[in-house]
Amino acid sequence: MNLSPREGPPGPSASDESLVLHPTDNGVARIILNRPHTLNAITPDQREQLISHVSRASAEPAVGAVVITGSGGGFCSGADLRSAAAAAPSERIPGDVARTIRHGAQRLIAAVLDCEKPVIAAVNGVAAGLGVHLALACDLVLAAESARFTEAFVRRGLVPDGGGAYLLPRLVGLQRAKELMFFGDTLSAAEAERFGLVNRVVPDGELADTAKAWAERLAAGPTRALALTKQLLNASFDADRTAAFAAEAAAQEINATTADATEGIRAFAERRKPVYRGR
Repeated sequence: MNLSPREGPPGPSASDESLVLHPTDNGVARIILNRPHTLNAITPDQREQLISHVSRASAEPAVGAVVITGSGGGFCSGADLRSAAAAAPSERIPGDVARTIRHGAQRLIAAVLDCEKPVIAAVNGVAAGLGVHLALACDLVLAAESARFTEAFVRRGLVPDGGGAYLLPRLVGLQRAKELMFFGDTLSAAEAERFGLVNRVVPDGELADTAKAWAERLAAGPTRALALTKQLLNASFDADRTAAFAAEAAAQEINATTADATEGIRAFAERRKPVYRGR
């Protein structure tokens, strides 16, 4: 949770772009949190840059997949509570905290969930608090063997934010989510994989290459079909069968007009590998 002055969402700081690195290569946008001395604790400026880069990747035709990771020895240790405390107003009025959460952590998580491109979290070390929820909002989660996951809010006397109470039960079930959030115990990468938080655990030295391989494979796929599939899956827990079936039929109708769908069917008939263009 970031406690900041009463205002709407700020724009990224032009003077501090190095808070987030964002190289793009071979159709993959890599978004790298770059405050290693804090284990990549997120400041408001950094959060706005993350949102901006994810949103741009979502809309950019040349991007087919996104990887989010951290520099140094941590993925993301959560919101930077020290900077938040320094920025907090001396007097708080009702609605300040809720407004800050809506404009801050929730906007970040929503940007990842709503990104039209598949997003991979490459968890290279500590993921705590909001950092856990940033990883869980991604479509796929890879973890280095040294990665650690901590629902740290209870340790600070805080309620989980960044959509954690929405995301976590959908991945691990209600009882397990309560255990993790009530106690705030740290999970190893292997435990996180067993609980269903992680798709795959790899040796530390193989994390970057594995994330690159997965992302490039996705980037070479049918972009619109993947975007529609992501929408259907993300909405499935909140829809009844009638709504889910209607959404599926509508997605099929939309996708049938794409060049990639035509190419996929033609390549199957011609017994060759399809070449998708993201169109």
